[in-house]
Amino acid sequence: QVQLVESGGGLVQPGGSLRLSCAASGFTFRNYHMTWYRQAPGKERDLVARITTDGGTTNYADSVKGRFTISRDNSKNMVFLQLNSLKPEDTARYYCKAEHRIVGTISYWGQGTQVTVSS
Repeated sequence: QVQLVESGGGLVQPGGSLRLSCAASGFTFRNYHMTWYRQAPGKERDLVARITTDGGTTNYADSVKGRFTISRDNSKNMVFLQLNSLKPEDTARYYCKAEHRIVGTISYWGQGTQVTVSS
C-alpha cells in the first residue's frame, strides 16, 4: 500500500540543524512532485518547500529561504529537507506530501515528524 514515512525530527537548539527524510513506497515516486509542509499547534498547515519530479525546480516559503534545502533521490524513493539555522518559530510537525505530476488530485500524506527548536 501507499506509504510516506517521515523521520529525522527531534529537539535542537536555536541555530542548529536537522535533516528530515521521507521514504515513499507503493506508488511510482518519480511521477510525483514532493512537498514538505509544517503545522504548529493551533495553526494551519503551511507549505515549506516543494520539488518537482526530476528535482529541476524547487520552491520555498519566504520564511525558510536560504536556511532550508529540499532535495530528492528518485533511485531511493526519498525526499529530504535540510534545516539549517533553526529558529524557535520553526517548531512544528513536518509532513511530506506526494502530488501526481498530471493529476494533482492524486496525493498522499505522511504522518509527520516533530521538530522542536528550543534552548
